[in-house]
Amino acid sequence: MAGAERFDLADMRVSPTAALFEGAGRGAGVSVFVTRTPPGKWVGLHVHPYPETFVLLEGRGRWTVAGQAVELGPDQMVVVPPDTPHGFRNTGDQPLLVVSVHERDTLEQRWLDEEPL
Repeated sequence: MAGAERFDLADMRVSPTAALFEGAGRGAGVSVFVTRTPPGKWVGLHVHPYPETFVLLEGRGRWTVAGQAVELGPDQMVVVPPDTPHGFRNTGDQPLLVVSVHERDTLEQRWLDEEPL
């Protein structure tokens, strides 16, 4: 396929549980996180100046969005508006496999140093 480029998650690891693709310089107007969050673990509350869309592929989790709990199971999604505090917690007994799409070609986030619900 002309112009297509393959990217390996292993090459984009930013932690033992997350890989980050930033579209800047790669012809994409989005950035994508792929996370595998172990049971009982969480991603703390943070904000972005743009929307973020979460797709839960495996596991069960609770997203905190503007102080409200949103329970998700496999094959469900939630969209978080810009400048809205959010984070998530694995509430199940298997790792969460989450893909989150950031509507910018570079990641911009501010951590709030709080746990999700």
